[in-house]
Amino acid sequence: MILPYLVRLLCLCLASFFLVHLALGLAVSLLASPVIRFAETMRPRRAARLLLILRLLPWALSLIAVIGLCAPSYLLLEPSATREEVSLGCILAALLGLASAGHSIVRCARAARRSFGYVRYCQMVGRRQRLDEECAPVWVVEGGAPFLVLAGIVHPRLIISRPVVNALPAGQLAAALRHEHAHQLSRDNFKRLLLLLAPDLFPLVRGFSRLERVWARLTEWAADDYAAAGDSQRSLSLASALVSVARMGACPQTAPLITSLLADNQDLAERVERLLRDTPGESRERPSVPARLAAGTACAAVLLLMAQPMTLASVHRLLEHLTH
Repeated sequence: MILPYLVRLLCLCLASFFLVHLALGLAVSLLASPVIRFAETMRPRRAARLLLILRLLPWALSLIAVIGLCAPSYLLLEPSATREEVSLGCILAALLGLASAGHSIVRCARAARRSFGYVRYCQMVGRRQRLDEECAPVWVVEGGAPFLVLAGIVHPRLIISRPVVNALPAGQLAAALRHEHAHQLSRDNFKRLLLLLAPDLFPLVRGFSRLERVWARLTEWAADDYAAAGDSQRSLSLASALVSVARMGACPQTAPLITSLLADNQDLAERVERLLRDTPGESRERPSVPARLAAGTACAAVLLLMAQPMTLASVHRLLEHLTH
């Protein structure tokens, strides 16, 4: 098929994105099991950060490759007045790339709309009040099913139903609120949005589901650690709160951008056992100065390499092969 200059550029960018993302995604799929085993030996917050980076890496590197290499090499080295024939394979790869990206964008937009609508509804039927001195005011919803969630992306809000407020003693309620406050500090709902925005290996095929499930489990453990803060009494209070809310018939929140106190009932026994056994402490590790320096140096080296004329010429030759 013969395509004009700019349409050919779009086709090559989409095809390159799909092929690079597919290659990197397959590599991540192969590395997922050993990385998960290694992450489970780390503190939950650091482990969750590692798995999040691994999950988002194919998407981020594919965007960098297209924006930093493919598009510049084409614009600089491809004659603008030419009309060339594009192979069927390139067009198919471009269509798959467009479908993957489009599906991710639609999925992300729907989740954001549902989250926004849920927050607006709770603010309409609920009342804002302070339940614990350590946490900011929360929205209390009268009646309804028992729940305690963190909803929203940019300005997430703690929302709790009146049955949970009435059922939990002060110590358990404070521990449960601290757990959700930990999700708020970590911006876990925003991270969930990024996971929805990151494309799958193929359209409508969830190729990273195990990685995302383990990440979600580790974020719950990290929030438990923050709530317990190394105190056995707080740890016991949070474990009791989890069991009490589960006995009230609370179901895990299914909305993708809403973090619930009971994110997964299947993980409840393990979380309670961990709280009672280990008295987990708060994890606040930050990257060391050498780690930040190494990351900055690596980024600078990559940018310098991408700007080299030889690099752009090599990429342009690869694009020519892809086109024909």
